[in-house]
Amino acid sequence: MNTFLGFGREHIERHYRKTGQCVYLHLKRRVIEVPGASGGALPKRRNAKLFLDLETNGDVNSDDFEYEDEAKLVIFPDHYEISLPNIEELPALVTIACDALLSAKSPYRKPDPDSWEEELQASKHAKALVQLDNGVRIPPSGWKCSKCDLRENLWLNLTDGSVLCGKWFFDGSGGNGHAVEHYKETGYPLAVKLGTITPDGADVYSFDEEEPVLDPHIAKHLAHFGIDMLQMQVTENGLRHNDIKPRVSEWEVIQEAGVKLKPMYGPGYTGMKNLGNSCYLSAVMQAIFSIPEFQRAYVGNLPRIFDYSPLDPTQDFNTQMTKLGHGLLSGQYSKPPMKSELIEQVMKEEHKPQHNGISPQMFKAFISKVHPEFSSNRQQDAQEFFLHLINLVERNPVGSENPSDVFRFLVEERTQCCQSRKVRYTARVDYIMQLPVAMEAATNKDELIAYELKRREAEAARRPPPELVRAKIPFSACLQAFSEPSNVEDFWSSALQAKSAGVKTSRFASFPEYLVVQIKKFTFGLDWIPKKLDVSIDMPDFLDINHLRARGLQPGEEELPDIAPPIIIPHDPKDRMSNHFVESLDVDESSVMQLAEMGFPLEACRKAVYYTGNLGAEVAFNWIIAHMEEPDFAEPLVIPAFGEVASSGAAAFGAVGLDNQPPEEMVAIIISMGFQRNLAIQALKATNSNLERALEWIFSRPELEEESEPALDMMNMTNNANANILTETGSEGPRIKDGSGRYELFGFISHMGTSTMSGHYVCHLKKEGRWVIYNDLRVCASERPPKDLGYIYFYHRIPS
Repeated sequence: MNTFLGFGREHIERHYRKTGQCVYLHLKRRVIEVPGASGGALPKRRNAKLFLDLETNGDVNSDDFEYEDEAKLVIFPDHYEISLPNIEELPALVTIACDALLSAKSPYRKPDPDSWEEELQASKHAKALVQLDNGVRIPPSGWKCSKCDLRENLWLNLTDGSVLCGKWFFDGSGGNGHAVEHYKETGYPLAVKLGTITPDGADVYSFDEEEPVLDPHIAKHLAHFGIDMLQMQVTENGLRHNDIKPRVSEWEVIQEAGVKLKPMYGPGYTGMKNLGNSCYLSAVMQAIFSIPEFQRAYVGNLPRIFDYSPLDPTQDFNTQMTKLGHGLLSGQYSKPPMKSELIEQVMKEEHKPQHNGISPQMFKAFISKVHPEFSSNRQQDAQEFFLHLINLVERNPVGSENPSDVFRFLVEERTQCCQSRKVRYTARVDYIMQLPVAMEAATNKDELIAYELKRREAEAARRPPPELVRAKIPFSACLQAFSEPSNVEDFWSSALQAKSAGVKTSRFASFPEYLVVQIKKFTFGLDWIPKKLDVSIDMPDFLDINHLRARGLQPGEEELPDIAPPIIIPHDPKDRMSNHFVESLDVDESSVMQLAEMGFPLEACRKAVYYTGNLGAEVAFNWIIAHMEEPDFAEPLVIPAFGEVASSGAAAFGAVGLDNQPPEEMVAIIISMGFQRNLAIQALKATNSNLERALEWIFSRPELEEESEPALDMMNMTNNANANILTETGSEGPRIKDGSGRYELFGFISHMGTSTMSGHYVCHLKKEGRWVIYNDLRVCASERPPKDLGYIYFYHRIPS
């Protein structure tokens, strides 16, 4: 028995012809309005999201609506339907099977307003639509509402060319309802949503018919206002970001549009269905399962993992990883179309290649169940998802070999007091080399200045923007920027017992087997709005970073004394709120910005960095995940008064409680480095829960570690992927696979769009001597791999 949701009859008939399977369970969900509810009109068609953009002020999951489910058993080839439940016509075994499917917990049955099945109907106004000859021309970008200057959820009236906003929508986009008001004033019935126009169509709404509709003449109607559909592009979710238009060339170059690409089939050439803004997951997993260590750990251990999987395999990480890896690598879901299918395509004049592939819906449901962002249908940052995945791999070992070991490396950080010239060497664990973009080193500065002037003039005159000029940055300049010293904000010198100027330099204490390089393209403008640096970097195929090898304490260098900053207790109770723990008031703004770039509220980022003692963005990220459900999560940071520390914010991270038990989060961090829980608690108690001193306490007492039980290995690791914790250099730490710093490029993930929260991700991998593009379900031989436009690059070590 097969289950289908939201598929048309022809899809099921095709599946029946291919497989011979004739019994299908058809699930259908309808939305009904609650009598007497206060909400707006009921969504009538499949694309309810368009309707809500314009008309309602609420959520489809609010109390204004209820859901009505309908289930039928469909038997092919006669398409005979039996409504369920039915215990008279069906054998007992079939009834039991249907009941089990209908009651099963599955991500496929998650209520989704976008999966309503009714198709859009052609508008009655489309054929004879009157369009005013008023000379209005709509530019390809820079749109805003003509009444309130909003730049999102904009609708173009197809009669007079007015650009106006819709109403507030539950996903955060919205407007002030000026498009509806305009219809009430003029009676002009049809509007198209800007940002959804592609060569294949656009999202059209009929105010008169009160529903999304089809416009068979949309190309003609748009051309009336100077819009060429063939030149338009859309974001992946198709609904929100009209600011993609100036980056059309980026979309074309990265997806290799305009080039006839040859489809690839077989093991390792399997695509993944886009579940709605899930391309970040697909791109990362394609890269992960191109690495032999991950192939061996999961697919190579498939029989053992499946045999010992729990009773509910949907809740087991290793089972889901193995299932996904097998789907990508087996070749069973990547087969060229049969001759009969090719003949059918020719008869129907369909010349599109068949992309079978797999759907990672169950994998996504599991891997994101404890992460509020990844469990949503919004676009996410591929780099953040990569770290989240490594975190799960660390916590769910599959044997003695941990596949994530290939990414792990140690970074030596050398901090120097500029006044005393004394230094401190510390080390931290990392999995990604974050490479800054050296914009000042652009080789085409004159072209960039001229382009910016033309772009501003075109925007002011509402003309199409000039041809894009992208900054060309030498890779050597980015590598130089990575290696240069950086200022340490509010540095407290233990040698001077006072604040001083300090500089920090980072070097590799070890080189990983696989080096992951992230280009830090996302930053904040002067208006605090996240933006993406549109740059071209000549990333090398072969990379040698041996010169970045850490050297440790050098002859003649003197170490900074290991003295903690003093705690200042206020004498005047009136000053308690502002003077308690003066050093703790300092917040590392660079860490705050890194977290804010991930989409977290700015005030929450400040609190996270403050409560984790300025130990870095990764540690603060853990605090955010642990506290993001709290009601005051995004409230401004308030420093507790003296005497409140043990029970308030500081107790959340870094202060000992009244029972002298160290904070559980700090215990977890030390455990994540491979130490026993009892040793972590003992060290924190002995050092008043000072994390750095606790680590030093452990490292200076190796006999305690030997006396305790064997290390937890990777079984109890909780957050090593994000733990970025400072430890003393030269001591035993996490497992690393050190070696030469010479690498070869074998893959990269590219991002199209203006923000990590929008746009689209594509993966390119080098397999069997040639580049292959993985664009969701589409897997083809790459003709022009855009190596200069990547976001995350994957290198493997060259054997020496």
